[in-house]
Amino acid sequence: MLLVEDDGDLRFGVAAALRAAGFAVDEVADLPQADEALFVHAYACAVFDRMLPSGDAVGYVARLRRRGDAVPVLFLTARDTVADRVDGFAGGGDDYLVKPFAVPELVARVGSLCRRTAVVRPPVQHVADLEIDFARRQVRRAGLLLGLTAREFAVLEVLATRADQAVSRAELIESCWDEMAEPRSNVLEVLVSQLRRKLGDPVLIRTVRGVGYRLAPPGPE
Repeated sequence: MLLVEDDGDLRFGVAAALRAAGFAVDEVADLPQADEALFVHAYACAVFDRMLPSGDAVGYVARLRRRGDAVPVLFLTARDTVADRVDGFAGGGDDYLVKPFAVPELVARVGSLCRRTAVVRPPVQHVADLEIDFARRQVRRAGLLLGLTAREFAVLEVLATRADQAVSRAELIESCWDEMAEPRSNVLEVLVSQLRRKLGDPVLIRTVRGVGYRLAPPGPE
């Protein structure tokens, strides 16, 4: 997801909370940077501070809509009148949160927006005796609740969405880390190793040589 906020302290705090909840976050401080990021990446959602030094984000989002960009948008703003909210929605916003706001509410709203662009899937998915509850963000194996970190769940979620298909390292990095992550490092390999250990035997996350990983029931390669 993309976070557009010119207040450095607020941007840092919001991004940290979103990452702790398992979101990959790219941060920018103004509309030209946002425009470049949206041109390069396809985001599940974007959060815009409404009043930025480079302009009113409502006008910018309206231009996004006219050029066919449907990324879900949440506006953060201190402008709290009914007319301000109407302007935000009329300009193409999908949600509107007034400052000061509760961070857990922002995280919940971002999750709701991101799910609008997610691949359609059942609320609970089974792979062999592994049960993945996407709504509760819980994982069980043979009925036993497993303690996964937010990042481990994010990787497992991507693999489960493409169950029995190879998912590349690049796709996993892009989906589960922000642009500051270094794809050539072993960050993904370390996390997958930890995830396999927590999931237990028999192994469900297979290495696809030269590609990445796939989640599949036990059996021949």
